Amino acid sequence: MKKVRQLPTRQRIRKALLFLSLLLFPLTLYYFSPALIIKGAAEGVINGSFIVFALMFLASLFLGRLWCGWACPAGALQEFGAPIHGRPGPNGKWNWTKWVIWAPWLGLIIWMVIQAGGYHKVDPFLQLEGGLTVLQMQPPWFIIYYIIIALFLGLAVVFGRRAGCHTICWMAPFMILGRKLRNLFHWPALRLQANEDACIDCQRCTTACPMSLDVNGMVHADTMENNECILCGSCVDTCPKEVIHYTFSGGT
Repeated sequence: MKKVRQLPTRQRIRKALLFLSLLLFPLTLYYFSPALIIKGAAEGVINGSFIVFALMFLASLFLGRLWCGWACPAGALQEFGAPIHGRPGPNGKWNWTKWVIWAPWLGLIIWMVIQAGGYHKVDPFLQLEGGLTVLQMQPPWFIIYYIIIALFLGLAVVFGRRAGCHTICWMAPFMILGRKLRNLFHWPALRLQANEDACIDCQRCTTACPMSLDVNGMVHADTMENNECILCGSCVDTCPKEVIHYTFSGGT
């Protein structure tokens, strides 16, 4: 009997964490809400989603977009839905669209805060009695839940792997900006390094990348930095010559 090939241990752990995050999504949905942060801003309240987005930005100063690759429920949904239509996602061509969504949304939040006279209260559980989304009695929460599920899964199925991450994610810009700030000052952070001389151009790294990045091209360009890299380690674990590895250091 032919033995089923297992994923590398690190990828099995990563997939398990993503799966857990997806299972918990009905409980945590409102903590990622782009609408509740606007409501909080209008009332001068720092709410749960404000705190979560702020923590994502701060974490990205040292960990880049690790959240996207290891813990994001929307990312998990897209990765597990990839076999439905596993072609490469729309990397590069449509990455700008999430900024078109994010910039006016952030501008609206800032305007609301100014109108409210600034933030003057912290309430992580704003509109979250019991602290969990699923405990809310208002019908809209599960409608919003299924809309988000359909949106991210639909984009991945129609346009390719993690298409939602490239095009509509309102959380990614926080981490991209945090990573750019880190790269400007070069303080130690989690990143990828590659030994180009060991590369045999098998292209397995590019094929394995859930964000559809040209990892092989990045190796030969001697830069593993990319705004869309989620530090999932798929390229690290698929390379037969161990060309790519994690490091926690300065530089780029």
